Amino acid sequence: MKPEDTVDFPIRWIWHRISRMYNNEALKHDLTMSVGYVLLNIDVERGTPSTKLGPKMGMEPRSLTRTLKTMEAKGLIVRRPDPVDKRKVRICLTRVGIQKRKISKDTVLRFNHLIQEHVPEKKLEVFFEVIGKVNELLENENAFKKETA
Repeated sequence: MKPEDTVDFPIRWIWHRISRMYNNEALKHDLTMSVGYVLLNIDVERGTPSTKLGPKMGMEPRSLTRTLKTMEAKGLIVRRPDPVDKRKVRICLTRVGIQKRKISKDTVLRFNHLIQEHVPEKKLEVFFEVIGKVNELLENENAFKKETA
């Protein structure tokens, strides 16, 4: 079997291209794709508990911690105590963070618009159905173990 005949090959291949495109756009604004992704997942008005960000984005805790430190150093976020539970910390956007979030959002919307212009809606529905099924199978680790046993 050739690598390009496997299910994961086109996923890795296209994700690499998308990632490179997003990083090239992000660099124009002194960002990275990871920082842009975090900016998009922080609630603009209330902030987001730091413990909810990683699971929400599927990011490893170490990577998220490193990214948040970078974002704090660049003045994109501030950490504030939760108004209800002082033991929790909320990640809040600064003015600069909100501006950079708008840039990130615009970039994602432009890419999605490009895809929607060139791929028929029915094909996108099938794509999302297949990706959803792949994700569902990966969430259930036991299903994979049964296949290889």
